[in-house]
Amino acid sequence: MAEMVNVAVDAMGGDNAPDEIVKGAVEAVNANKNVKVFLVGKEDVIKKQLAQYTYETLQIEVVNATEIIETAEPPVMAIRKKKDSSIVKSLYMVKDGTCDAFVSAGSTGAVLVGGQVVIGRIKGIERPPLAPLIPTKDGVSLLIDCGATVDARASHLVQFAKMGSIYMENVMGVKNPRVAIVNIGAEEEKGNALVKETFPLLKNCPDINFTGSIEARDIPAGNADVVVCEAFTGNVILKMYEGVGGVLIKKIKESLMSSLTTKIGALLIKPTLKKTLKAFDTEQYGGAPMLGLNGLVVKTHGSSKSIEIKNSILQCVTFKEQRINDKIKEKITLEA
Repeated sequence: MAEMVNVAVDAMGGDNAPDEIVKGAVEAVNANKNVKVFLVGKEDVIKKQLAQYTYETLQIEVVNATEIIETAEPPVMAIRKKKDSSIVKSLYMVKDGTCDAFVSAGSTGAVLVGGQVVIGRIKGIERPPLAPLIPTKDGVSLLIDCGATVDARASHLVQFAKMGSIYMENVMGVKNPRVAIVNIGAEEEKGNALVKETFPLLKNCPDINFTGSIEARDIPAGNADVVVCEAFTGNVILKMYEGVGGVLIKKIKESLMSSLTTKIGALLIKPTLKKTLKAFDTEQYGGAPMLGLNGLVVKTHGSSKSIEIKNSILQCVTFKEQRINDKIKEKITLEA
């Protein structure tokens, strides 16, 4: 029998809390009998939401938390002062071993700060990056870092590459994943000071399959499995990705509904089009894991609907089953 994976979920975080968060938790436990979700937040509110659904009651437990950390609050101050918030209580549940992972659509700053301050980094990890999966022509790539370390050093990027490779190989099943660094050209001598310093380090790293530089336009084509960059660049790439994707989908729908002829055509291609558009929906891939911590933290979009919450919880199950943290510890600690 598979080991039960315990996941703390911030029921009060995000634009659609608690409705979509609770719904996603229910969908997750109904999809996998080996996961238990601890919904952390205002108990009466959560239980009222849960009453709408049918699920195995032993797989969901409500943990009362009276405070909520708002997005605009200074993260460090909020973590220190709001000890009874859904974010802080969830983090401590991972720290004390009650839970294996934590999922939140709440304040990114509080989640990032709390992950490092409360749960702590794996020995030897300099900076834990946020690493979301992004859709590409042939599947997905891991974008690392997308928001945790804006002013990164070359040594940080090398660790990102190693952790990203471990994640893609063990969670996504990509053998010998291709690693590339984001650059403004394919030539080795191009780039800013950080890229120029990092490139030779990655090139001479025996633990990864480094393929060189990747330009932004080649990322959607899937020319790399692990896309390495510091958080400023990564966040710009991610937001542009999401923005362009949303506009394209909207324009396609408008075009298909523009006349009787296009509406008939839309009916004919609907099944294929739906499948194609679904592949480029980031919600299908769950949230962004914060790699390199002593426990798993997954940050989802603030606008997350139930499907992203569900997939983020199930993502935690795979992470635990594949012993990702143990493998990162084995790789990094030996070099530290």
